Amino acid sequence: MLLQPVWSFLLGHSSVLTSPVFPVIFSIGVYLSLCAPYLLLDVLSVRCAWLRRYKLQPHAAADWASLRRCVALTLYNHLIYIFPLTLLHWYVAPARLGPAAPVAVAVAPAASSVLVQLLACLLLFDFQSFVWHLLHHRVPWLYRHFHKVHHTFPSPSALTTEHSSAWETLSLGFFAAVTPLVLGVHPLSELCFYVVNMYLSVEDHCGYELPWATHRLVPLGLYGGAKHHDLHHLKSTVNFAPYFTHWDRLAGTLCTQD
Repeated sequence: MLLQPVWSFLLGHSSVLTSPVFPVIFSIGVYLSLCAPYLLLDVLSVRCAWLRRYKLQPHAAADWASLRRCVALTLYNHLIYIFPLTLLHWYVAPARLGPAAPVAVAVAPAASSVLVQLLACLLLFDFQSFVWHLLHHRVPWLYRHFHKVHHTFPSPSALTTEHSSAWETLSLGFFAAVTPLVLGVHPLSELCFYVVNMYLSVEDHCGYELPWATHRLVPLGLYGGAKHHDLHHLKSTVNFAPYFTHWDRLAGTLCTQD
């Protein structure tokens, strides 16, 4: 099978994957790696006019002091909140991989199965996030005490993706963790979901409308992308779904124009 060598390699390092520190290191490492190319674009776009034409808000320059605050808050939330909860989960319900894994887990799924399971995870997470997000905008107390932190920056950039209160970080992290469990996907699909979910979230906040953007690959305007979420940060009353557009269409909160 196409993915079996990859999955066998990961199973061979099951002690790393099941370590209580792996989720935090994995989350921070993947997140900052995904942000890095967009930070490079921020640096280059200051001097390159042809790059600035792709910026959704071309007059908004990178504020490096604010970006350092974003990194500091991300690290703080991971170390103070996520890491202790990861330790608790590891103690109560340790993962079973490697020689201890069930036979069904030891075999890699077909690539087509991974794609289907990945899409199912994204659709379920998108629905959960839409309801959560809409609720936190419609209930002033929730917005004021929890979600307002994320709206500190009307011009988002990659590192503002996780500039969130502890409650928002933990609740969205809970949705991401529960989604593969609810759907019963293969651990390899679960790992792919975590990476793709982080990538799409960073892309949503990157501040660029790039030629290779994900929404250009999805037909019929079914996927919003960076412009979709940029309008949310500008107007705050539209585009509550993180990725797809169908829930905003149904709720009458979809906006496609400035």
